[in-house]
Amino acid sequence: MNWISLESADQINGIKHQQGYSAIFKHSTRCAISMMVKKRFELDWNKLPGDLNLYFLDLIKYRELSNQVASDFQVYHESPQLLLIKDGECVLDLSHGQISVEEALSVIG
Repeated sequence: MNWISLESADQINGIKHQQGYSAIFKHSTRCAISMMVKKRFELDWNKLPGDLNLYFLDLIKYRELSNQVASDFQVYHESPQLLLIKDGECVLDLSHGQISVEEALSVIG
């Protein structure tokens, strides 16, 4: 699997109108915990459905987009954070040690 860099408001709008599941991983490149959680997630991501779009949001570089994600999907901003979006709605919001492929799979089924 590969990350899709989330770098524009248009991409967020696309996610909101996309059918099925997408995931957004919000990551602080200055945080050791965020780096550890990201690496742990990547170790298992081959278990995720191959058609799942995995978006990567660099919070340091794109703070305004992070704020838009929080607003549009009605979640509290955290870092690191994994949002699972289905048909434009956030159906799973995990942060820090809660973030895992298994948790995402428990919702996707």
